[in-house]
Amino acid sequence: MRAGVKADWMHAKATFGLGAHPASGVRAVFISDIHLGTAGCQAQALLDFLKAYPSQSLYLVGDIIDGWQLRRKWHWPQAHNDVVQKLLRRARKGCRVVFVPGNHDEFARGFVGHSFGGIEVMAEAVHTTATGQKLWVTHGDHFDGVIQCAKWLAYVGDNLYEFTLKLNRHLNTLRARLGMPYWSLSAFLKHKVKTALNYVTDFERAVAHEARERGYQGVVCGHIHRAEMRDIDGVLYCNDGDWVESLTALVEHHDGRLEIVHWVPDARAAAPATPARADSMEVLT
Repeated sequence: MRAGVKADWMHAKATFGLGAHPASGVRAVFISDIHLGTAGCQAQALLDFLKAYPSQSLYLVGDIIDGWQLRRKWHWPQAHNDVVQKLLRRARKGCRVVFVPGNHDEFARGFVGHSFGGIEVMAEAVHTTATGQKLWVTHGDHFDGVIQCAKWLAYVGDNLYEFTLKLNRHLNTLRARLGMPYWSLSAFLKHKVKTALNYVTDFERAVAHEARERGYQGVVCGHIHRAEMRDIDGVLYCNDGDWVESLTALVEHHDGRLEIVHWVPDARAAAPATPARADSMEVLT
């Protein structure tokens, strides 16, 4: 390979996260909204991601197990059990694993302050980056007016979401037969429907505002299934996405750099969510 071409390739790897996974792992991993116990959970993809990204700390930022769906219909294939075993194994091997329950696994909030198999259950957490900045870790459902004021409506919305996912699976089976790539119907609706966009914006600003009020430099949350990392009024807002549709996680590298990783199951490789822009940045000072 010519020197100039090799240099360009190395630059592309550094910029867009191409090539091999970090050999020494990362400092911290944040994942949420796995929804174990549902047909939409991408458990095998998550197992592959966790294998590729060993870490010193692992934060489970809510909705890991979907108690809402399990109460309606039991669904627990072997891959879901493998995820639980993988998380327990990480804790046994010295990784600090912190579980911050969300609204779908709110049953676990009754065990806050306890540890199970080395996994700490906490109502919220604070992560200090390699550069000394403090990130508030919370699922985020407390900033959802539907959850707080009309829980019955949230259950209705959850059923509609499950229906959309089921329809999406059939649609993508047909697309695959036609040689077309995966396409998410629910993600399309979230990004195109004005009320959905307004809800997302209001949610992000509310979470960032609370983080600032508490004196933190940033916040890591989940809940809305939309990976994002941006500055909101001087606060670093990070949403690690989900493992139902987007297959995303937030990672902190050893130098303190934060990055949203989009896992690509077919290629067994990670790539940035939007190659046209940087999805990694230093924590704000």
